[in-house]
Amino acid sequence: MAAAGVFGKLSVDDRREAARLEALEPLDLLDSPRDEGFERIVRLIKQVFAVDIGLVSLIDAHRQWYKACSGLAAGEVPREDTFCRYVVDSEQAMVVEDATRDPRFSDHPAVTGETHIRFYAGMPLKTKEGHVIGTVCAIDRKPRSFASEDRAVLQELAGVAMDRIELLQSAATDGLTEALTRRAFKQEADQLIALALRHQHHVSCIVLDVDHFKQVNDTYGHAVGDEVLKAVAATCKATLRAGDLFGRLGGEEFAILLPYVDRDGALAVAEKVRTAILSKEIGGDHGALRVTASLGVSALSLVGKDIETLLAQADAAMYHAKHNGRNRCVSWSSLQADSASSRRRVLKAGSIIFNDRRSTIDCTVQSLGADGAGLCVSNAMGIPPEFVLSIRSEGFETNCQIIAHDRQHLEVSFRPQ
Repeated sequence: MAAAGVFGKLSVDDRREAARLEALEPLDLLDSPRDEGFERIVRLIKQVFAVDIGLVSLIDAHRQWYKACSGLAAGEVPREDTFCRYVVDSEQAMVVEDATRDPRFSDHPAVTGETHIRFYAGMPLKTKEGHVIGTVCAIDRKPRSFASEDRAVLQELAGVAMDRIELLQSAATDGLTEALTRRAFKQEADQLIALALRHQHHVSCIVLDVDHFKQVNDTYGHAVGDEVLKAVAATCKATLRAGDLFGRLGGEEFAILLPYVDRDGALAVAEKVRTAILSKEIGGDHGALRVTASLGVSALSLVGKDIETLLAQADAAMYHAKHNGRNRCVSWSSLQADSASSRRRVLKAGSIIFNDRRSTIDCTVQSLGADGAGLCVSNAMGIPPEFVLSIRSEGFETNCQIIAHDRQHLEVSFRPQ
Protein backbone atom coordinates (compact mmCIF):
# COMPACT_ATOMS: atom_id res chain seq x y z
CA MET A 1 0.00 0.00 0.00
CA ALA A 2 2.83 2.41 0.88
CA ALA A 3 4.81 3.82 -2.00
CA ALA A 4 8.48 4.72 -1.99
CA GLY A 5 9.04 8.44 -2.28
CA VAL A 6 5.59 9.41 -1.00
CA PHE A 7 7.07 11.42 1.87
CA GLY A 8 9.06 13.47 -0.61
CA LYS A 9 5.80 14.66 -2.19
CA LEU A 10 4.28 15.76 1.11
CA SER A 11 4.51 19.14 2.77
CA VAL A 12 6.76 19.61 5.79
CA ASP A 13 3.70 19.60 8.06
CA ASP A 14 2.35 16.39 6.49
CA ARG A 15 5.72 14.65 6.89
CA ARG A 16 5.98 15.78 10.50
CA GLU A 17 2.45 14.58 11.26
CA ALA A 18 3.10 11.19 9.64
CA ALA A 19 6.30 10.80 11.67
CA ARG A 20 4.46 11.87 14.85
CA LEU A 21 1.78 9.22 14.37
CA GLU A 22 4.46 6.62 13.63
CA ALA A 23 6.03 7.48 17.00
CA LEU A 24 2.67 7.29 18.81
CA GLU A 25 1.52 3.97 17.32
CA PRO A 26 4.06 1.56 18.92
CA LEU A 27 3.40 2.99 22.39
CA ASP A 28 -0.02 1.29 22.18
CA LEU A 29 -1.64 3.76 24.57
CA LEU A 30 -4.69 5.05 22.70
CA ASP A 31 -7.94 3.74 24.21
CA SER A 32 -5.90 1.93 26.86
CA PRO A 33 -7.28 1.34 30.39
CA ARG A 34 -7.20 3.98 33.09
CA ASP A 35 -3.94 4.10 35.02
CA GLU A 36 -3.50 5.32 38.58
CA GLY A 37 -0.10 6.83 37.80
CA PHE A 38 -1.64 9.28 35.34
CA GLU A 39 -4.61 9.88 37.65
CA ARG A 40 -2.13 11.05 40.32
CA ILE A 41 -0.57 13.48 37.85
CA VAL A 42 -3.88 15.18 37.04
CA ARG A 43 -4.74 15.40 40.74
CA LEU A 44 -1.34 17.01 41.36
CA ILE A 45 -1.95 19.53 38.58
CA LYS A 46 -5.16 20.65 40.26
CA GLN A 47 -3.57 20.85 43.70
CA VAL A 48 -0.29 22.51 42.73
CA PHE A 49 -1.82 25.19 40.50
CA ALA A 50 -5.23 25.44 42.24
CA VAL A 51 -7.05 25.01 38.92
CA ASP A 52 -10.35 23.35 38.07
CA ILE A 53 -9.04 20.86 35.49
CA GLY A 54 -5.97 18.65 35.14
CA LEU A 55 -5.39 16.71 31.95
CA VAL A 56 -3.00 14.21 30.38
CA SER A 57 -3.94 13.54 26.77
CA LEU A 58 -2.81 11.74 23.64
CA ILE A 59 -3.59 13.15 20.21
CA ASP A 60 -4.01 11.01 17.10
CA ALA A 61 -5.08 12.11 13.62
CA HIS A 62 -8.62 13.19 14.47
CA ARG A 63 -9.08 13.52 18.23
CA GLN A 64 -7.62 14.39 21.59
CA TRP A 65 -8.08 11.37 23.86
CA TYR A 66 -7.85 11.84 27.64
CA LYS A 67 -5.49 9.33 29.22
CA ALA A 68 -6.38 10.94 32.55
CA CYS A 69 -8.65 13.86 33.31
CA SER A 70 -10.00 15.49 36.46
CA GLY A 71 -12.61 18.21 36.12
CA LEU A 72 -14.11 17.41 32.69
CA ALA A 73 -16.76 14.83 31.89
CA ALA A 74 -15.76 14.01 28.31
CA GLY A 75 -13.23 11.30 27.47
CA GLU A 76 -12.19 12.73 24.13
CA VAL A 77 -12.89 15.66 21.80
CA PRO A 78 -12.34 16.23 18.08
CA ARG A 79 -8.82 17.46 17.46
CA GLU A 80 -10.03 20.50 15.54
CA ASP A 81 -11.96 21.66 18.63
CA THR A 82 -9.05 21.54 21.08
CA PHE A 83 -6.70 24.16 22.44
CA CYS A 84 -4.04 21.44 22.50
CA ARG A 85 -3.79 21.18 18.71
CA TYR A 86 -1.82 24.44 18.82
CA VAL A 87 0.68 22.79 21.16
CA VAL A 88 1.02 19.83 18.77
CA ASP A 89 1.37 22.07 15.72
CA SER A 90 3.97 24.37 17.31
CA GLU A 91 5.66 21.61 19.36
CA GLN A 92 5.94 24.22 22.13
CA ALA A 93 4.20 24.98 25.41
CA MET A 94 1.27 27.39 25.22
CA VAL A 95 -0.26 29.58 27.91
CA VAL A 96 -3.55 31.45 27.46
CA GLU A 97 -4.16 33.60 30.52
CA ASP A 98 -7.62 34.80 29.42
CA ALA A 99 -9.22 32.98 26.49
CA THR A 100 -11.85 35.70 26.03
CA ARG A 101 -9.04 38.10 25.02
CA ASP A 102 -7.31 35.67 22.66
CA PRO A 103 -8.62 35.89 19.06
CA ARG A 104 -7.92 32.17 18.53
CA PHE A 105 -10.29 31.16 21.32
CA SER A 106 -12.66 34.03 22.17
CA ASP A 107 -15.47 32.47 20.09
CA HIS A 108 -14.61 28.86 20.98
CA PRO A 109 -17.61 26.85 22.31
CA ALA A 110 -15.59 25.78 25.36
CA VAL A 111 -15.12 29.47 26.16
CA THR A 112 -18.57 30.80 25.29
CA GLY A 113 -20.51 27.75 26.48
CA GLU A 114 -21.13 25.96 29.75
CA THR A 115 -17.56 24.65 30.07
CA HIS A 116 -16.53 28.32 30.59
CA ILE A 117 -12.80 27.88 29.98
CA ARG A 118 -10.75 31.00 30.65
CA PHE A 119 -7.19 29.87 31.45
CA TYR A 120 -5.16 27.22 29.64
CA ALA A 121 -1.56 26.05 30.06
CA GLY A 122 -0.47 23.14 27.87
CA MET A 123 2.90 21.41 27.86
CA PRO A 124 3.85 19.00 25.04
CA LEU A 125 4.46 15.33 25.77
CA LYS A 126 7.61 14.68 23.76
CA THR A 127 9.33 11.40 23.00
CA LYS A 128 13.12 11.20 23.20
CA GLU A 129 13.18 11.70 19.44
CA GLY A 130 11.21 14.96 19.84
CA HIS A 131 7.80 13.85 18.53
CA VAL A 132 4.83 15.45 20.32
CA ILE A 133 2.34 12.66 21.10
CA GLY A 134 0.10 14.55 23.50
CA THR A 135 -0.15 17.19 26.20
CA VAL A 136 -0.20 17.80 29.93
CA CYS A 137 -2.53 20.68 30.79
CA ALA A 138 -3.66 22.93 33.62
CA ILE A 139 -7.03 24.55 32.84
CA ASP A 140 -9.20 26.90 34.85
CA ARG A 141 -12.57 28.62 34.60
CA LYS A 142 -11.24 32.01 35.57
CA PRO A 143 -8.41 34.11 34.08
CA ARG A 144 -5.04 33.84 35.81
CA SER A 145 -1.35 34.47 35.34
CA PHE A 146 1.23 31.72 34.94
CA ALA A 147 4.78 32.58 35.97
CA SER A 148 7.97 31.04 34.61
CA GLU A 149 8.19 28.97 37.81
CA ASP A 150 4.75 27.55 37.06
CA ARG A 151 5.84 26.64 33.54
CA ALA A 152 8.85 24.85 34.96
CA VAL A 153 6.68 22.80 37.33
CA LEU A 154 4.25 21.86 34.53
CA GLN A 155 7.20 20.82 32.37
CA GLU A 156 8.43 18.58 35.19
CA LEU A 157 4.99 16.98 35.42
CA ALA A 158 5.07 16.37 31.67
CA GLY A 159 8.40 14.65 32.22
CA VAL A 160 6.83 12.48 34.93
CA ALA A 161 4.04 11.56 32.49
CA MET A 162 6.58 10.52 29.83
CA ASP A 163 8.45 8.46 32.45
CA ARG A 164 5.17 6.71 33.25
CA ILE A 165 4.58 6.03 29.55
CA GLU A 166 8.01 4.42 29.27
CA LEU A 167 7.44 2.38 32.43
CA LEU A 168 4.14 1.04 31.07
CA GLN A 169 5.97 -0.38 28.06
CA SER A 170 7.38 -3.10 30.32
CA ALA A 171 4.18 -3.84 32.30
CA ALA A 172 2.88 -7.38 31.77
CA THR A 173 -0.37 -7.44 33.75
CA ASP A 174 -3.35 -5.09 33.81
CA GLY A 175 -3.80 -3.90 37.38
CA LEU A 176 -7.60 -3.99 37.37
CA THR A 177 -8.45 -7.27 35.62
CA GLU A 178 -5.18 -9.20 35.99
CA ALA A 179 -5.32 -9.89 32.25
CA LEU A 180 -2.18 -9.46 30.15
CA THR A 181 -1.55 -5.91 29.01
CA ARG A 182 -1.98 -5.22 25.31
CA ARG A 183 1.77 -5.17 24.71
CA ALA A 184 2.42 -8.35 26.75
CA PHE A 185 -0.46 -10.15 25.03
CA LYS A 186 0.92 -9.35 21.59
CA GLN A 187 4.45 -10.37 22.55
CA GLU A 188 3.34 -13.75 23.87
CA ALA A 189 0.95 -14.23 20.96
CA ASP A 190 3.73 -13.65 18.46
CA GLN A 191 5.72 -16.46 20.06
CA LEU A 192 2.78 -18.86 19.95
CA ILE A 193 2.03 -17.97 16.33
CA ALA A 194 5.66 -18.51 15.33
CA LEU A 195 5.50 -21.94 16.98
CA ALA A 196 2.25 -22.75 15.17
CA LEU A 197 3.74 -21.78 11.81
CA ARG A 198 6.82 -23.88 12.47
CA HIS A 199 4.84 -26.97 13.44
CA GLN A 200 1.84 -26.26 11.18
CA HIS A 201 -0.94 -26.29 13.75
CA HIS A 202 -3.96 -24.03 14.13
CA VAL A 203 -4.18 -20.78 16.09
CA SER A 204 -7.27 -18.57 16.40
CA CYS A 205 -7.99 -15.18 17.88
CA ILE A 206 -11.08 -13.69 19.54
CA VAL A 207 -11.69 -10.01 20.25
CA LEU A 208 -14.59 -9.17 22.56
CA ASP A 209 -16.06 -5.87 23.59
CA VAL A 210 -18.53 -5.30 26.43
CA ASP A 211 -21.76 -3.91 24.97
CA HIS A 212 -23.04 -0.48 26.09
CA PHE A 213 -20.21 -0.14 28.62
CA LYS A 214 -20.29 3.67 28.49
CA GLN A 215 -23.91 3.47 29.59
CA VAL A 216 -22.85 1.38 32.61
CA ASN A 217 -20.29 4.03 33.61
CA ASP A 218 -22.71 6.90 33.03
CA THR A 219 -25.53 5.21 34.97
CA TYR A 220 -23.68 3.59 37.87
CA GLY A 221 -20.26 5.29 37.95
CA HIS A 222 -16.72 4.17 37.17
CA ALA A 223 -16.40 2.07 40.33
CA VAL A 224 -19.25 -0.17 39.16
CA GLY A 225 -17.79 -0.14 35.66
CA ASP A 226 -14.55 -1.46 37.11
CA GLU A 227 -16.45 -4.25 38.89
CA VAL A 228 -18.10 -5.17 35.59
CA LEU A 229 -14.73 -5.39 33.84
CA LYS A 230 -13.28 -7.54 36.62
CA ALA A 231 -16.30 -9.85 36.46
CA VAL A 232 -16.09 -10.14 32.66
CA ALA A 233 -12.37 -10.88 32.84
CA ALA A 234 -12.84 -13.50 35.58
CA THR A 235 -15.66 -15.12 33.59
CA CYS A 236 -13.52 -15.31 30.46
CA LYS A 237 -10.54 -16.79 32.29
CA ALA A 238 -12.76 -19.39 33.99
CA THR A 239 -14.10 -20.42 30.58
CA LEU A 240 -10.72 -20.74 28.83
CA ARG A 241 -8.02 -23.39 28.98
CA ALA A 242 -4.83 -22.91 30.96
CA GLY A 243 -2.76 -22.53 27.79
CA ASP A 244 -4.96 -19.86 26.20
CA LEU A 245 -3.83 -16.23 26.25
CA PHE A 246 -6.15 -13.57 27.65
CA GLY A 247 -5.37 -9.87 27.43
CA ARG A 248 -6.98 -6.47 27.87
CA LEU A 249 -6.65 -4.39 24.72
CA GLY A 250 -8.46 -1.26 25.89
CA GLY A 251 -11.12 0.06 28.24
CA GLU A 252 -13.74 -2.66 27.69
CA GLU A 253 -12.05 -4.62 24.92
CA PHE A 254 -10.32 -7.96 25.51
CA ALA A 255 -8.51 -10.48 23.32
CA ILE A 256 -8.06 -14.25 23.46
CA LEU A 257 -5.53 -16.39 21.58
CA LEU A 258 -6.38 -20.09 21.20
CA PRO A 259 -3.48 -22.39 20.27
CA TYR A 260 -4.42 -25.63 18.43
CA VAL A 261 -7.92 -24.31 17.68
CA ASP A 262 -9.23 -23.71 14.14
CA ARG A 263 -11.82 -21.13 13.08
CA ASP A 264 -14.85 -23.33 13.73
CA GLY A 265 -13.48 -24.30 17.12
CA ALA A 266 -12.84 -20.65 17.94
CA LEU A 267 -16.43 -19.74 17.07
CA ALA A 268 -17.58 -22.44 19.48
CA VAL A 269 -15.30 -21.01 22.20
CA ALA A 270 -16.54 -17.49 21.46
CA GLU A 271 -20.12 -18.63 21.82
CA LYS A 272 -19.27 -20.32 25.12
CA VAL A 273 -17.65 -17.11 26.38
CA ARG A 274 -20.59 -15.00 25.17
CA THR A 275 -23.08 -17.23 26.98
CA ALA A 276 -21.01 -17.23 30.18
CA ILE A 277 -20.86 -13.41 30.21
CA LEU A 278 -24.60 -13.16 29.53
CA SER A 279 -25.31 -15.56 32.42
CA LYS A 280 -23.04 -13.78 34.91
CA GLU A 281 -24.90 -11.75 37.55
CA ILE A 282 -22.77 -8.93 38.92
CA GLY A 283 -23.92 -8.07 42.42
CA GLY A 284 -23.24 -5.06 44.61
CA ASP A 285 -24.81 -1.97 46.15
CA HIS A 286 -26.19 -1.16 42.71
CA GLY A 287 -28.22 -4.37 42.73
CA ALA A 288 -27.97 -7.21 40.25
CA LEU A 289 -26.46 -6.24 36.91
CA ARG A 290 -25.95 -8.22 33.73
CA VAL A 291 -24.00 -7.26 30.61
CA THR A 292 -23.48 -8.75 27.17
CA ALA A 293 -20.51 -8.80 24.80
CA SER A 294 -19.92 -8.79 21.05
CA LEU A 295 -17.18 -11.10 19.76
CA GLY A 296 -15.18 -11.34 16.56
CA VAL A 297 -13.14 -14.36 15.48
CA SER A 298 -10.16 -14.76 13.13
CA ALA A 299 -7.79 -17.66 12.44
CA LEU A 300 -4.29 -18.32 11.20
CA SER A 301 -4.26 -18.46 7.40
CA LEU A 302 -2.03 -17.95 4.38
CA VAL A 303 -2.21 -14.18 4.90
CA GLY A 304 -3.08 -13.96 8.59
CA LYS A 305 0.31 -14.96 9.95
CA ASP A 306 0.88 -12.42 12.72
CA ILE A 307 -0.99 -11.15 15.74
CA GLU A 308 -1.52 -7.67 14.28
CA THR A 309 -3.42 -9.15 11.30
CA LEU A 310 -5.41 -11.55 13.47
CA LEU A 311 -6.39 -8.75 15.86
CA ALA A 312 -7.35 -6.42 13.00
CA GLN A 313 -9.49 -9.12 11.38
CA ALA A 314 -11.13 -10.08 14.67
CA ASP A 315 -11.74 -6.37 15.38
CA ALA A 316 -13.53 -6.01 12.06
CA ALA A 317 -15.70 -9.04 12.81
CA MET A 318 -16.45 -7.72 16.30
CA TYR A 319 -17.64 -4.35 14.96
CA HIS A 320 -19.80 -6.25 12.48
CA ALA A 321 -21.34 -8.10 15.46
CA LYS A 322 -22.07 -4.78 17.15
CA HIS A 323 -23.50 -3.31 13.95
CA ASN A 324 -25.91 -6.23 13.63
CA GLY A 325 -27.44 -6.18 17.09
CA ARG A 326 -24.65 -6.93 19.62
CA ASN A 327 -24.47 -9.95 21.95
CA ARG A 328 -23.33 -12.22 19.12
CA CYS A 329 -20.26 -13.83 17.58
CA VAL A 330 -19.06 -13.17 14.01
CA SER A 331 -16.18 -14.71 12.06
CA TRP A 332 -13.93 -12.54 9.89
CA SER A 333 -14.24 -15.09 7.09
CA SER A 334 -17.98 -14.44 6.83
CA LEU A 335 -17.70 -10.70 6.18
CA GLN A 336 -16.56 -10.55 2.56
CA ALA A 337 -15.97 -12.96 -0.28
CA ASP A 338 -12.54 -11.42 -0.75
CA SER A 339 -11.73 -11.13 2.94
CA ALA A 340 -8.66 -13.34 2.68
CA SER A 341 -6.29 -10.38 2.43
CA SER A 342 -4.20 -9.44 5.44
CA ARG A 343 -4.78 -6.44 7.67
CA ARG A 344 -2.12 -4.62 9.59
CA ARG A 345 -2.71 -2.33 12.54
CA VAL A 346 -1.53 1.19 11.76
CA LEU A 347 -2.00 4.76 12.97
CA LYS A 348 -2.35 7.11 10.02
CA ALA A 349 -4.15 10.34 9.25
CA GLY A 350 -7.01 9.93 6.79
CA SER A 351 -9.80 11.97 5.24
CA ILE A 352 -13.33 10.79 4.49
CA ILE A 353 -14.50 12.66 1.38
CA PHE A 354 -18.10 12.74 0.15
CA ASN A 355 -20.86 14.99 -1.20
CA ASP A 356 -19.05 15.40 -4.55
CA ARG A 357 -15.84 16.20 -2.60
CA ARG A 358 -17.47 19.17 -0.90
CA SER A 359 -17.50 17.50 2.53
CA THR A 360 -14.48 16.15 4.42
CA ILE A 361 -14.20 14.47 7.82
CA ASP A 362 -10.87 13.73 9.49
CA CYS A 363 -10.32 10.15 10.59
CA THR A 364 -7.60 7.94 12.04
CA VAL A 365 -6.85 4.81 10.03
CA GLN A 366 -6.36 2.04 12.60
CA SER A 367 -6.04 -1.01 10.33
CA LEU A 368 -5.25 -1.32 6.66
CA GLY A 369 -5.26 -4.07 4.06
CA ALA A 370 -5.44 -4.51 0.31
CA ASP A 371 -9.24 -4.68 0.31
CA GLY A 372 -10.36 -2.65 3.34
CA ALA A 373 -9.59 -0.61 6.41
CA GLY A 374 -10.71 0.13 9.94
CA LEU A 375 -11.32 3.81 10.65
CA CYS A 376 -11.97 5.80 13.81
CA VAL A 377 -13.95 9.06 13.74
CA SER A 378 -15.33 11.42 16.35
CA ASN A 379 -18.89 10.67 15.24
CA ALA A 380 -20.02 8.37 12.44
CA MET A 381 -23.42 10.07 12.14
CA GLY A 382 -23.88 11.68 8.75
CA ILE A 383 -21.22 9.67 6.95
CA PRO A 384 -22.81 8.12 3.84
CA PRO A 385 -22.61 4.37 3.06
CA GLU A 386 -20.08 5.06 0.28
CA PHE A 387 -17.30 7.66 0.24
CA VAL A 388 -13.70 8.28 -0.80
CA LEU A 389 -10.89 7.54 1.66
CA SER A 390 -7.66 9.50 1.30
CA ILE A 391 -4.44 8.64 3.16
CA ARG A 392 -1.94 11.33 2.20
CA SER A 393 1.11 9.71 3.78
CA GLU A 394 0.50 6.61 1.64
CA GLY A 395 -0.22 8.54 -1.55
CA PHE A 396 -3.49 6.61 -1.53
CA GLU A 397 -7.10 7.36 -2.40
CA THR A 398 -9.92 4.91 -3.08
CA ASN A 399 -13.68 4.44 -3.07
CA CYS A 400 -15.07 2.74 0.05
CA GLN A 401 -18.24 1.08 1.23
CA ILE A 402 -19.14 0.74 4.92
CA ILE A 403 -19.61 -2.89 5.95
CA ALA A 404 -20.01 -2.28 9.70
CA HIS A 405 -19.93 0.63 12.11
CA ASP A 406 -20.72 1.88 15.56
CA ARG A 407 -20.68 5.45 16.85
CA GLN A 408 -16.95 5.98 16.35
CA HIS A 409 -15.64 3.06 14.28
CA LEU A 410 -16.10 2.21 10.62
CA GLU A 411 -15.12 -1.01 8.85
CA VAL A 412 -14.93 -0.39 5.11
CA SER A 413 -14.23 -2.41 2.01
CA PHE A 414 -12.46 -0.87 -0.95
CA ARG A 415 -14.29 -0.64 -4.26
CA PRO A 416 -12.82 -0.38 -7.78
CA GLN A 417 -12.24 3.17 -8.96
